[in-house]
Amino acid sequence: MTLALTPDELLSTTRAVRKRLDFDRAVPRELVGECVDLAFQAPTGSNRQHWSFMIVDDPAKKQAIADLYGKAFDPYVGSSNNDFGIGDTRTNRAGAIKDSATFLRENFHRAPYMVIPCMEGRVPETLPVFAQASQWGSLLPAFWSFMLAARARGLGTAWTTLHLVYEREAADILGIPFDKVTQGGLTPLAYTVGTDFKAAPRLDSAGLTHWNTW
Repeated sequence: MTLALTPDELLSTTRAVRKRLDFDRAVPRELVGECVDLAFQAPTGSNRQHWSFMIVDDPAKKQAIADLYGKAFDPYVGSSNNDFGIGDTRTNRAGAIKDSATFLRENFHRAPYMVIPCMEGRVPETLPVFAQASQWGSLLPAFWSFMLAARARGLGTAWTTLHLVYEREAADILGIPFDKVTQGGLTPLAYTVGTDFKAAPRLDSAGLTHWNTW
């Protein structure tokens, strides 16, 4: 069963959910499967479809991945030279976002599922930008589609990347062949407490849209 959302409502209310994740409500596996099936309808370069999704619900493995996330999160959030100080202050919500992110760090392991999008091959740092964009552009739309499908079903997600500081360790925990597969992110997956999410405050797009010249 899906929520009665128009396409515009779905796109404008799919939030990074942290404090409103319902850690105590079980999520049926078939519902997760529906989200993955829809994710795999996303566009992919040359129709390669070189993606895989790692779904984690084993408590010990969730705790281990959460520990890696926390190991990267703690020095990041404690530094004055990070994205909280660069981007989020532009909307005057840095404090709230930091508090929300810290809540997730402390409770990540409680999510019914963790989801990690993966793609075949490694992405060398020496690749030219167009090649890197092609690689990531063939995976990340599927991850976003997964999140949209989850929102439509009353589920919450939060796109994170900090565990990738320890990607090899995560690969070892989950049996991912590190030399052959690249991880692209990590999200908790849980029902949300209520479904009445709203559009977020954002910068005025008019000042950030360039027509024909910068």
